[in-house]
Amino acid sequence: MAASDEHIAGAAIGAGVRAFYDEHPYPPPVTDLTGYARTWDDRRRRVEAHLLWPGEPYRDDRTILIAGCGTSQAAKHALRWPRARVTGIDFSQSSIDATAKLKRKHSIHNLELQQLSIELVGELGRSFDHIVCTGVLHHLPDPATGLRALADALQPDGALQLMLYAPYGRTGIYMLQDYCRRLGIGTGVADLRDLAESLNALPPDHPLVPLLGKVPDFRTPAGLADALLNPQDRAYSVPQVFELLRSADLEFARWANQAPYLPTCGAMVRSPHRPRIMRLPAEERYAALELFRGSMIRHSLVAYRRDRKRDRQVVFEGESWLDYVPIRLPRTIMVEERLPPNAAAVLINQGHTFTDIYFPIEAPQREIFERIDGVKAIGDIATNEAERQTARILFEQLWHYDQVVFDTSALRAARARRSSRGM
Repeated sequence: MAASDEHIAGAAIGAGVRAFYDEHPYPPPVTDLTGYARTWDDRRRRVEAHLLWPGEPYRDDRTILIAGCGTSQAAKHALRWPRARVTGIDFSQSSIDATAKLKRKHSIHNLELQQLSIELVGELGRSFDHIVCTGVLHHLPDPATGLRALADALQPDGALQLMLYAPYGRTGIYMLQDYCRRLGIGTGVADLRDLAESLNALPPDHPLVPLLGKVPDFRTPAGLADALLNPQDRAYSVPQVFELLRSADLEFARWANQAPYLPTCGAMVRSPHRPRIMRLPAEERYAALELFRGSMIRHSLVAYRRDRKRDRQVVFEGESWLDYVPIRLPRTIMVEERLPPNAAAVLINQGHTFTDIYFPIEAPQREIFERIDGVKAIGDIATNEAERQTARILFEQLWHYDQVVFDTSALRAARARRSSRGM
């Protein structure tokens, strides 16, 4: 296809997607965010900040771009980061209008909105500390061009949060999308009603059935249309995710929830294949775990600019880890009933969707875990050599299982002190 033909085809796809979201704003608009705002406090903000920037001191006044903000995402970010400056862009006027209503209702003064395509984000003439783009790129005619535009708008030390559809867990969705195309099913009220009823008649072993009770998209007409009737939708396997990042000169930092991708967590720990997987490079390990699990429906990750001056990453070699300040994730719960043998408790991150991702801890580990207060460094939590031997293994596992994030910014201060003393 000639370049001009590709441009025309891309423009037609973009226009179709825009018309789709103008008619079916997604997620379905909400009228009140009072309850949402109350769920955020400084502890929860610190967790998110150090997930993105473990090596930097906590800040709550960053510039944030919500790229493809939908009907409420930008308003939510502005409420949970009241000292930040938040910009929301979306190519759908319906989505911008829905967000503007929330802005007025809640008197959100730190939010700016603009109808703008992601590919044209450079027209803002600004760069941002934090860019959020979740569930959007895979609907663009050219996702690589959109991601490149976002990378260009990212500050040198900024962080990009990205979510892309994953292919294997969405097999049933893509089968039904093809089904709908073949039958000419549209987005009118009657068609959506009939489609919802038809889903209830699916054979119980259809690949879509496991998602029907789990994914909220199938419970509303707008969600149903977005899932099965979207005019543009593609998914990315792990290798394709890394290829897309490299095309935009971005570097992978971590998965938002990393445990499902690690052979050190969950069912893979007991697999005889674990030693083989551990010998693979990191990207190959992630790809293998995606295939092993088979039902991932999305990939959520953090990425940096490739030319970013990297802070020391979270590692447990040497003794630097003793200066890490652990902060518990707010969605962690401790289960104390029906425990595995020798366990004093089981830690579960409620954000995980795989039932094998749980972390049993024994009594000495539990004692150390309960000392975490978000202020003390590991070296102050584990105060003698025996506890530190337990703590090193424990905190690396807590990190892998998404039970904690770390504030490692003290390492920078320690290096500065050593430098000032000529050490």
